[in-house]
Amino acid sequence: MSFRRQNGLVVDNEQLIADTLVRVLNLFGYTAKAAYGAEQALEMISGQPYDFLVTDVVMGDHMSGIDLVINVNALVPDCKTVLMSGHARTADLLRAAEEKGYHFSVLAKPVHPNEILERLQAVT
Repeated sequence: MSFRRQNGLVVDNEQLIADTLVRVLNLFGYTAKAAYGAEQALEMISGQPYDFLVTDVVMGDHMSGIDLVINVNALVPDCKTVLMSGHARTADLLRAAEEKGYHFSVLAKPVHPNEILERLQAVT
């Protein structure tokens, strides 16, 4: 029986955060890549399905991490997601998503990598 490494995408407009989290995930047995915005992430996902997505909620481009997750779930329904945010605007974005029938939990930034690893183990 062969073990397939979980393939994931980390999305954060802060390149240092995305790259650091990718390194941590790769060290712990995942295969992860980074995207530095929601639009770039969607392009990458449309070319290759991912098992999981770890994304910031508030990013500099026109799409929030919540919008990204909704779009990714339409493209890859089995893709597991972990949201993180350190921005006060996240509460408004979560309320708007709930009004549309979506419910998300968000890890508060700064997030220790162990929290993300635990959440990934729970969802994958």
